[in-house]
Amino acid sequence: MAARWIDGKALAAGILERVRLQRTALGARPLRLVSVYVGDDVSSAVYIRNQKRACERMEIRFDLEHLPATTTEEQLVEHLHALNHDDGVTGIILQRPLPPGMRQIRLQAKIHPDKDVEGLNPANIGSIVYGLPKLVPCTALAAVRCLKSTGVPLRGADVVMIGHSEVVGKPVAFLMLNEFATCTVCHIATQDLARKTRQADVIFTAVGKPGLLTGDMVKPGAVVIDIGIRQVPQLARDGTPLRGEDGQPLLRLSGDADFDSVAAVAGWVTPVPGGVGPVTVAMLIHNTIVAARLQQGLPIESALS
Repeated sequence: MAARWIDGKALAAGILERVRLQRTALGARPLRLVSVYVGDDVSSAVYIRNQKRACERMEIRFDLEHLPATTTEEQLVEHLHALNHDDGVTGIILQRPLPPGMRQIRLQAKIHPDKDVEGLNPANIGSIVYGLPKLVPCTALAAVRCLKSTGVPLRGADVVMIGHSEVVGKPVAFLMLNEFATCTVCHIATQDLARKTRQADVIFTAVGKPGLLTGDMVKPGAVVIDIGIRQVPQLARDGTPLRGEDGQPLLRLSGDADFDSVAAVAGWVTPVPGGVGPVTVAMLIHNTIVAARLQQGLPIESALS
């Protein structure tokens, strides 16, 4: 069996076309997304660039507000409050990672739920638990959208979620429960992970550990949604690292799944890159439109319907 690839780029394009129609329906009112970036960590640079490009295609103004690493938590809270009360701001993103000492959960809770386009305010997480999602964490939403694109029935399906973060693992688990799937959440303390994954009709993995999931851990025909991403060295045929002209190791992006062995067994699989990633950016734009509609008292449309 050779797995069918879930083409995240094509899926994202379809989502954005649908969002474009919703954007047009909002009329001429300008939409503005503000990304707040604190400190000097460069790991968010690619995601920020992709956010900006996607916003420009949808005629959404994107502003990056870069605050110095010396910014205190209280100063950041005041800044978020100001954005909450600015009627010209549609959505707010708080870029991660934050400088050491800042409390992510407290700060995320300071973003107004209707402007929380990343879906990480506790009120938005809670709405998923109650089965009434409004703004859902973008990566979790993207992962489930990738799954639903396969058409595989979810009611009664056995699902394994590897990873239990507030950003991905837990929201995915509740979204699966809302579909009446039976979801097992695995984490660092899980014993005999392979025994659990071999029984699963669907496997999500979001750990950032290349090679964590191998083909012998997957039930034939299962759907594998690989959310993990990490840079790893490119290797020559003899296993030695490849280097560029400057002598530095050449890197590539890898997911949690050993792609070749998993693809030989699974029914569907997301590649890395090109799978969940592009859909995540599309879901950020979807959430921005949802935020605009919430602020105008208009009904919202699910990205999963």
